[in-house]
Amino acid sequence: MGRGLAVLGTFAPDRPEQTLAAIAQASGLPSATAYRLVAELVGWGALEKVGRGRYRVGMRLWEVGSLAPVARGLRDAALPVLQELCAVTGHPVHLVVLDGEHALFLERLAGHAPLALRSQVGKRLPLHASGPGKVLLAHAPAEVLDAVLATGLPRVASGTITDPARLAAALAEIRRTGSCLSREEMTDGAASVAAPVVGPSGEVLAGISVVVPSDTENLTLLVPAVRMAAGAISRALH
Repeated sequence: MGRGLAVLGTFAPDRPEQTLAAIAQASGLPSATAYRLVAELVGWGALEKVGRGRYRVGMRLWEVGSLAPVARGLRDAALPVLQELCAVTGHPVHLVVLDGEHALFLERLAGHAPLALRSQVGKRLPLHASGPGKVLLAHAPAEVLDAVLATGLPRVASGTITDPARLAAALAEIRRTGSCLSREEMTDGAASVAAPVVGPSGEVLAGISVVVPSDTENLTLLVPAVRMAAGAISRALH
């Protein structure tokens, strides 16, 4: 089991797909052992082959992880609200939670006019480069922000915040207003409005967002709907 986990542990946001040789090198396992373990993980569905001898994490692993009580309870409470928000706005919506120093996408609904987005269910993306990610970062413990800053703020799209001072100001504004407006920070051509989901003890458990085309002039018009949806999910969790 330890070696299998070592194989899975080689995958990261900057290494979502890897060759067998890269897996063996990163895990420190002999090539023959890595090959055998990768084959077993593919057979079980924890990994999948994507062509050209490359592998990525499979959906079976995500399905098992989604059975965790916290994730399952949050998603079950959020899904009806997200479906209504998606139907009302006609745009993609997300449910995102904090996963270490990354934003983990628990749910994504496409909407009537889907956009070409980086997000996928089960995908981990940088906290500083998305609306719901910044919502989570704004309310995360100080050590999470410190860790994010220590690894740098890579530019993901043309509007990504890469300056620590600007990020600190953005996080303070999120805490002040209870919402986050982002434009072309994760994906060029897309903007979002996000708000926090609050648990019974007052802790921020998740962020939700609506994603619209980046040429949408007045993002603030969506703030009441997104905040109402976040509030409805929060109440459902109490």
